[in-house]
Amino acid sequence: MALTTLEAATAPIFRAGTSDAEIEAVALKMIKRRKQLVLFWQIAILVISLGLWELTSNLSWIDPFFYSSPSAIAARLYEWATEGTTEGSLWYNLWVTMEEALIGFFAGSITGVLVGVGLGRNRFLSDIFSVYIKAINSIPRVVLAPIFIMIMGLGLASKVALAFIMVFFVVFANAFQGVREADRNMIANARILGASDWQVTRAVIIPSAMSWIFASLHVSFGFAIIGAIVGEFVGARFGIGQLISIAKGTFDAAGMFAAILLVMLVTLVAEFIMTMIENRLAKWRPQQHMDAQ
Repeated sequence: MALTTLEAATAPIFRAGTSDAEIEAVALKMIKRRKQLVLFWQIAILVISLGLWELTSNLSWIDPFFYSSPSAIAARLYEWATEGTTEGSLWYNLWVTMEEALIGFFAGSITGVLVGVGLGRNRFLSDIFSVYIKAINSIPRVVLAPIFIMIMGLGLASKVALAFIMVFFVVFANAFQGVREADRNMIANARILGASDWQVTRAVIIPSAMSWIFASLHVSFGFAIIGAIVGEFVGARFGIGQLISIAKGTFDAAGMFAAILLVMLVTLVAEFIMTMIENRLAKWRPQQHMDAQ
């Protein structure tokens, strides 16, 4: 049995006649050890960074009025979670932002994939609309927030519209490029076997573009959150963006960092969920293992 890259790297430590099973066991052990080492350093860097931040704030090496401290941020989060905020329950404000971001994310992702695949499969239409897409894409999306709020009001619709725009162009660009990068030999072979355009798209084009699409989805939820929060900055009654705006207006550094930390945690959870979905839908891809060092 041929050795994998990792097994080849570990091969010199074995004597002649060592079985493949023994090599594989040692390789898996080295992979596990490497993961543990990576996790250790990730935690160590986090603890050291927070410790230095707390120390320098307590010693006034940095101004806690502007930079706050980890303990003050944790205290503010606890206060918000147990007593609520000036704008109501923390969980309600978080749900408002999440609702805006999720609707915009799913609508933007689905539309982006459909339009990207559709235009990627139709060169004539893509040539017609490409100039308009480039023109719209050149506009900084966040500057559209006042326009959406003026047209749609301060409610849910304006925040969803901004989140939708933030997500759509990222997903569209990757889906379009993924379709264009599909293996032409596989497409030709499918056509030789009598596959229709829909069958080619479903069985060859879309699976080929999945890596591109998921690459965009990993970052798109963060863009959806950005769209929702920017919309709340411009005008809103509830939401995490509104909490950040109020904290900024009252020079509450701990409140600003607490809200930012909350958004970061939500985005990381969404990224983890997205990774699990990708792994489940893309089981056909070979596993990528890094060499143990």
